[in-house]
Amino acid sequence: MASQLHVEVVAVEEKVWSGEAEMLIARTTEGELGVLPGHAPLLGQLAEPSQVRVKVSGGEEIAYDVAGGFLSITDEGVTVLAESAEQATPATR
Repeated sequence: MASQLHVEVVAVEEKVWSGEAEMLIARTTEGELGVLPGHAPLLGQLAEPSQVRVKVSGGEEIAYDVAGGFLSITDEGVTVLAESAEQATPATR
């Protein structure tokens, strides 16, 4: 099993982020989903509004506020296709 997951976050107008990650977390219409390397193929509709969080090596997390779109998981990695995606400001938990 691969130790990294290739992730692409794409909005209608541009590729927002692309790179290797340890994990991706997204909220779909079916619920919150965590994706690790080796995840089974899946196509899900993103909940609106939603946030996609990408955990990269070193513990850093990058979050994007997304509107509309889909999440596609294949053997090659994860693609988030959103109508719009903007980097989220860090939130307090």
